[in-house]
Amino acid sequence: MQTAVKLYEALYVSIQAPDAPLSSIADIASKARIANAGKGITGLLIFDGMRYCQQIEGPQTAVLALMERIRTDPRHVNVEILHHGALAERRFRTFSLGYTTADDPELLERLEKLDGPKAVEAFMALLSHVDWV
Repeated sequence: MQTAVKLYEALYVSIQAPDAPLSSIADIASKARIANAGKGITGLLIFDGMRYCQQIEGPQTAVLALMERIRTDPRHVNVEILHHGALAERRFRTFSLGYTTADDPELLERLEKLDGPKAVEAFMALLSHVDWV
């Protein structure tokens, strides 16, 4: 009998490293889509030109390993985990990584000040303010 994989999620905000070109977001998104699909990770990445905010979900070991890679990625600084923990069901089932930009830099700045379930609620509320694919 196969056991169900327990889902885990992490939500973080980081700042793009000062020496990273704006084009690095395209590289991050394209490579992450391929890597995430192979690891059972789904999620959504929002970029406002300065901050990254991403919710990732999947098997706990895969999510934690990805968070460690993000923490050490030189394109990110000040990686701050706003929430992490068990997840009852996926929020983003249809793609390995959805991506969008936010025109209003204050959206992610306000989110960065939250943590735990309030941060997740605010992140999900952002979806009505952005076009994501």
